[in-house]
Amino acid sequence: MANEKYNQNRWQVPSKRAENYAAERRMKVHNRGKKEGKPLTDYESGLRSGYLQCQNDHAGIYKYKEALKAGKNKNEAREISYKKKRKAS
Repeated sequence: MANEKYNQNRWQVPSKRAENYAAERRMKVHNRGKKEGKPLTDYESGLRSGYLQCQNDHAGIYKYKEALKAGKNKNEAREISYKKKRKAS
């Protein structure tokens, strides 16, 4: 795949995501992802101020904590939490 770097479900601790979003809004440029280096639109800037990524972050944290409870080590739990779930067709 052309862009393996962004092929995982990446979640962050909510406070770190908020810190990154604040930096992006100050610089008015994407810092990561497929649009890295491109300017933020007004809509994207609004999304960052609205903090709509929290559902993904909370799901990742939940999967991470469940894996730790199941006896996995921290690295294994992180890998499990990054896996994308595919919807059944």
